[in-house]
Formats: sequence, structure tokens, C-alpha cells
Amino acid sequence: MAVSISGLSFEHHYPAFGIAETEPRISWRFDGLAVDWEQTSYDLEIIRQPDGVPNVFNVNSSDSILVPWPDSPLETAESASVRARAHGKSGQPSTEWSEYFSVETGLLRAEDWDGAIPIAAERDTEVGGPKQPILFRKAFNVESKVTSARLYITALGLYDTEINGKRVGDHVLAPGWQSYNFRHVYDTYDVTDHINSGDNAIGVMIGEGWYAGRLGFGGGTRNIYGDTLGLLSLLVLTRADGSRQTIKSDLTWKANTGPIITSEIYNGEKYDSRLEIDGWSSTGFDDVDWLAVKELPQPKGNLVPSDGPPIRKVEERKPEKIFTSESGKTVIDFGQNLVGWLRLTVDGPAGTNITMVHTEVMENGEVATRPLRNATATDTLILSGKGVQTWEPRFTFHGFRYVQITGWPNNTAINGDSIVAVVVHSDMERTGDFECSHALLNRFHQNVIWSMKGNFVGIPTDCPQRDERLGWTGDAHAFMPTSNFLYNTGGFWRGWLKDVWSEQKINDTMIPPPYVPLDSVFGFGRPPTAIWGDIVVGNPWALYLATGDKVMLEEQYDGAQAWIDIGIPRNEVGLWNRSTFQFADWLDPKAPSDAPGNATTHKHLVADAYLIQMTKLIANMSTALGKTPEAEKYTTDRTNLISEFHKAWIEPYDLIANVTQTALVLSLDFGIFTNEQEHSTAAETLRKVIAENDYLVGTGFAGTQVLGFALSNINATEDFYRMLLQTRVPSWLYQVVMGGTTTWERWDSLLSNGSVNPGEMTSFNHYAFGSVADWIHQKIGGLAPAEPGWKKVRVAPEPGGNITSATASYKGPYGVVSSKWWIEGAGERVEGQGEAERKGLHLEVSVPPNSRAEVQVPGGKSLEVGSGRHEFFVEGYTLPS
Repeated sequence: MAVSISGLSFEHHYPAFGIAETEPRISWRFDGLAVDWEQTSYDLEIIRQPDGVPNVFNVNSSDSILVPWPDSPLETAESASVRARAHGKSGQPSTEWSEYFSVETGLLRAEDWDGAIPIAAERDTEVGGPKQPILFRKAFNVESKVTSARLYITALGLYDTEINGKRVGDHVLAPGWQSYNFRHVYDTYDVTDHINSGDNAIGVMIGEGWYAGRLGFGGGTRNIYGDTLGLLSLLVLTRADGSRQTIKSDLTWKANTGPIITSEIYNGEKYDSRLEIDGWSSTGFDDVDWLAVKELPQPKGNLVPSDGPPIRKVEERKPEKIFTSESGKTVIDFGQNLVGWLRLTVDGPAGTNITMVHTEVMENGEVATRPLRNATATDTLILSGKGVQTWEPRFTFHGFRYVQITGWPNNTAINGDSIVAVVVHSDMERTGDFECSHALLNRFHQNVIWSMKGNFVGIPTDCPQRDERLGWTGDAHAFMPTSNFLYNTGGFWRGWLKDVWSEQKINDTMIPPPYVPLDSVFGFGRPPTAIWGDIVVGNPWALYLATGDKVMLEEQYDGAQAWIDIGIPRNEVGLWNRSTFQFADWLDPKAPSDAPGNATTHKHLVADAYLIQMTKLIANMSTALGKTPEAEKYTTDRTNLISEFHKAWIEPYDLIANVTQTALVLSLDFGIFTNEQEHSTAAETLRKVIAENDYLVGTGFAGTQVLGFALSNINATEDFYRMLLQTRVPSWLYQVVMGGTTTWERWDSLLSNGSVNPGEMTSFNHYAFGSVADWIHQKIGGLAPAEPGWKKVRVAPEPGGNITSATASYKGPYGVVSSKWWIEGAGERVEGQGEAERKGLHLEVSVPPNSRAEVQVPGGKSLEVGSGRHEFFVEGYTLPS
């Protein structure tokens, strides 16, 4: 009976370096297939630095996720090594001690910055246009051996750091985008190996990024958070005797401009290699002619470490095809719509101007730039003529599959050696996998993953390519359950939801913005809207189901309650005020290309249905947090709202005001049809509406995430399979057969004739409709949490759609849980087995130690099992027809 601890984590950090929590909760995962193994107690050994004395804590508890820190709180910049050992029930083995895992805090108080000040170059800043990035440098001397060196750094803009000519860390687009007026992230790096005895130098390049660059659609706005690029940093060197030396950003630094002429989020980067300054971040460099620096005000937001992972370069892709466009331009096809940039390795004459235009699709034989709207998405590299040079941009990113290149020098071949696409996104841990016997559905699932990667760049964006890239809340609300399966998103969502709450409580209205971060100087404003505003209820609850983290749920409870109690404008009976603007079932398939909000379902019917569901969820939140009076109040409120919904939308009509897919699935799935006969009629009507629509999708943002579950709950899973596997528009697989490699914003972003939809909302990388993957994971893959945090797993695959096999796995809080099923006698044969043996359904389930599973065998019995590997067989099982 083998069981072991596979890894420790602290809070939701991977790794836990430079964190804010002084008493970080500890979690561990298990490996092994020990049968029915349950933890009864655990030991934690903590070694604090610098004394290095082990301290062992023994705790009688079955908890293995987010257990309390047992020692005294960590101090500023203090590190510790931690390992764990778990003990099973009587007669069950204990694990061996795990490996040691380190945790280290960052700077916890303002005074810990040791007087470091934000600095800017002593020059006039650009106001009406893009800002040229600034170089900052500082030489310093180290007289004795350094045993530890930490760099704490952030920017009023984006930073890229070098010490002694060597790049620091692997973060890109750092420190990312937060609601800078409330929360300003700094990063911590271990730079011990960068420091030399004697002379040293640090150099930092700052670009405008989201802080001071142009943001927003319709031309956008500049200088939203500030109009001057700045640096704030502290380098702490610790000597063998424990004494410290600090190098802080102050007025002794020097500054200059460099080879980057401009670098903008939307418009790309222009780099002139002829202006490179050799050795600018190294020792021995003469900076006498560089500019002085000046002090800037402290950042408006609290200086805090990030809750989530940094943005990193995660993978690379070489060109799949290089061809000539109709107009004779060179175009590179990477075969995958991705987010990032190009890295060039090229040699050519001085002054050679290489221009790169990034687009997602081709149209009429050319790269299609119209969907970019006011973003040019163009990088420019001017060669130095000094031989082979390798270049990639620093302070921009693009969403693209195709790149049109002009000005490429003749003496360098265009191929996978000279041009590589670098994929970047928030570097979350991959947790969920799915595959089945249907090739197009597998490709679609990959598309969902690629759209998530491309839109999880610091914040959850709506699209990564055009002049928008904003943290739209409605999109995130729809997609969150899917994201929580595919990746470990705990830290990512925790940080962003803190920003949502900060921006929600700016004034007394308690209205969450439609996108976060948001500033009142640009954009859409702050209308109260269902689904988008409902993110403050729906997303904390979804995150709690995935993580079991009640602390995180408590952090968001006040915002959820404020929205339900104060933020939502209501009519005299408690439903939504009918004068409010609503996105509602945004991008309904029948919405005109120039009016994406003109849905076939009444906007306030949708809003009222979601209000009922959010009231249920806040009751659930209240129960989970032990707030019994609040739970009872919201439960009663929901009952009353259902009654008023009936009066408004059901009783005056034969069935419901709009007999549409969205109206019916929301009312069914949210428990609004409380009368058994009404429920039965609505279910039959929904199936009829879908059949009469040839099993094509009829839902927008509001209905799509609910559609499959509503059908499964009325025993119409096979109907949804017919919808899911459709290849005509509107359907999920239409985009696959049309060559899409990410999920689209519109069901028909690309029309069947190959032309781009004429509407402005034509992103080809937009995750909202990918929310169907949540149903895929649960109903085809068969995996879902039966209890918050996956302490108990529900394994309940529902085969159909002529899919004969599927596998799903999830690396959850307790370890890897997996489900694998296949049907023999349905076109597959196992070698060496006879006819009688091979007909039926096989199901294999693996459950990690210290957790359990509820297993519903298709066509068979339901039972509960403990940890280990379990096999089930249903003889004679055939697929539903």
C-alpha cells in the first residue's frame, strides 16, 4: 500500500517566494494508489533561517489542504524550509517525510523599503503620444562576500532588469496590470549569483505598459495611472556575518533613452539597433553624459507581492508555412493562433527596416487587419549592420497566427532558425486534461486551452489582439469553472478579485465595473448589469468549489453582499429595474453584426433569472461561512424572487415570455419552474425548440454556459451531444472545420465563405463560448468536485454522441484524480478477447489518498469509493441513440 507526499505549497503560490503572508497556510498533495487511505494526523517540520533549528509540530487532523501555519509569524524577508509527513488510519502506513519546500516573505511594511524612492529621468515626458522607454543604471561596490542577495522591484510602467549585463529572472511584462490606484505589485528575485566581489552595476529599462500607455477602445486614453515612467527598487545584500548592504532607487542613479523608440501594448515596438548602448548595465561603463534622475510621488496603490504567478515565456513555435500574399508580401503562418511575439535572429545591412504586422486570420489573400480596429500590432526592427543579432520586443504583446514581414534582408533565410514565435501568458500550473475518440472535439478542447492561455496575461482579458484587451467581468464569469479545471487558478483569480472589490467600493453604489481594472477617465463607465456585475457572487463561489478556500471566500463575501443588497437597481417587487442597461445574452447567434446585444431573449428576463441564481449562490456562500441568519434571509429572498419572476415572465404567457433556448435553459437550470407540470412542459418545449433549430446553438454569453447542464438535468444529454458535435454555424465545431485554433468571440467570426464577419466584435481568440468545456469535463470526461476543494470527487460520465471512449484527469488539491472509459463492441476490439467478453462499458477511476469519490457507473450502479484504482464493467452496455 504505497502512499507519499508529492509536493507542498503555501497559500496559492508556486513557488512561495517574496510573498505577503506571514502565516501562510500549507497544503500537500499525495501520490500513490493506496486503497481507502485516509489521513488522521500529520507532522510539519519547519526550519527557520538563519538559526536552522528544526521544529516539529504534530497535529491530529485529516486536513491536508490550507492547514494553519503552526509556528510564530514570519518576519520581513524571512525564509523557512518546510516538510510534511502524514499518518493514515489504524493499520495504514504513514508517508515518509516529504522533500523540503521553501517559503520566503517579501517586504511587509513601508519602512522595509529602507528609504527607496520612485525615480524618473530628468527630462520632459511625452504627453500626447507614446513614451520612449527609459534606461536607469547604478554602479555599486561590494567589499565582502555576499551570501544572499534579493532584488525587490516594481515600475511605474513595465520593467526589465539586468545586473552586470545579465538579465534578472524570467518574468516578462512585469509587474503586470493591476488596479494600480489600489494594489501595486512588486516582484522579488534571488540575485545572489549575479553579484560579484568588487565593482557591480544594475540596469533597469522601463516601458509605458498599461500604466501610462494607451488603453481602451475608440482611440483609447493615455496616462491613465500616471504620465511619467518610473522605477522603484531595493537591492539587499546579506554578508556572511549577517550585516547588510542596500542599493536603493534614489537620486544617485542615472538615466537615458536607448534603442527602443516606442513600445506600446496595442501598437507594438519600434527598435533601432543602431542606438544600442553596449555595456550600459555592466561595470566600467561611463555614464557621465547620462541624465540625472528626479523623485516621483510614491505609488498610489499599496505595494504588495502578487497573489498569482508571473507572466513568462512558456513555449516556442516555429513557422509551419511561409508563403506570399496576393500583393506579394511575405507571410508566416505559425499554424496556431497564439499570444506573444517574435524572436528574430538576423544579419543584414545597417538601417535595414524589418516590419512585422501580426494578425489572427487571412482575408482575400492578405493579412486581415480590420479586426484589430485601432491597434496596429506592428513591430519594427532596424538592424545595426554589426553582424548577426537576436532581438525580441520587451513591452508589447500580440495575438496572432500570421505575421506579414517586409524589409527582410536577402542574406538571411526566413525559416525556423531565424524566426520563432514566443508564447507568453501567466504561468499557471496545468491541472486538467481531456481527450476522447472524437478528433474534432479534441481539437476544440485544445482551442479552449489556447484561448485561455492567450487571455490570461496578468488579468483575464476578453481578447489579446485588438485595441481592447480588457478584463471584462461577464466573460470571466462564464468561463471561470472551465478555467479552474484546466489550470491552478487560485492565485490568479485571488489577486484579480481583490481588484474587483477595490473598484466596486469606490463609491456608495457598490456596482462592480464591467471590466477590471477600470478607471473613470476612459471606457464604458459603470452601469449596473447582470452577469457582468454578478461576477462578485458567481466567481468567488466557483473558486471556492475548486479550492475549498474559505479564507478567499470570506475576502469576497462583503463584495458579493454589497452587490446583492445595494448595487442592483430593483423595481418595486425586487427584480431588476426595467430602465437599466443590460448586456444580457450578448452575441446571441441571431444578433446583427452591428448590434451584438440585440438578442432574441428579453434582456431583463435574463437579468432576473441571474438575480435568482446569484441569490441562491450568496445563500450558499453564507452557509459555507457559517453565516446562518444571512443564509436564511437569502433563501427566503430567492423564493420571493421566483414568485415575482413567475408574475412577470411566466403567468401572462402560455409558457414563458420568450420561448428561446436561453430563456428556457436559464429557467430550468436555475430552478425557476417550480411546478412539476410547468417544468415538464418547459423541458419538452426546450427539446422541441432545439430540434426545430436543427440542433444548432441559439444562446449567447448568458445561456451558453448553462445550456448543456440544463439539458442533462432533464435527461436530454443526447440532445446536447447532437448540438455539441454539429459542424454547421452556429456551433462549436464550426470554428474547428473552418480552421480555427482558438475559440471565437462570435459564432461566425469567420463567415462560411472565408470572409471576416463585418461587425467590430470579431475576435478569433475569445474564451467565453469555450465555457462549454465545463460540461465536457463533467459529462464526457466524468469529473467534477462533489465537495468544495475536491475532497470528494464526483465521477459520472454520460456517454453519447457516438463517442466511444474518453479520458479526463485533474491534478487537484489532494493529487491526481482520473476517469477513463471505453465501450467495447462499438467499433473497437481488444486483442485476445472474445466476442462475449468485449461487449460493454469499462470504467477506470483513480482517486488520490485522503479523498473519496462518488461513482455513477453509466448504465449501472452508484457507489462511493475511497482512494486507489477502481475498475467497473457494465456488460452489454451500448451507446444511447
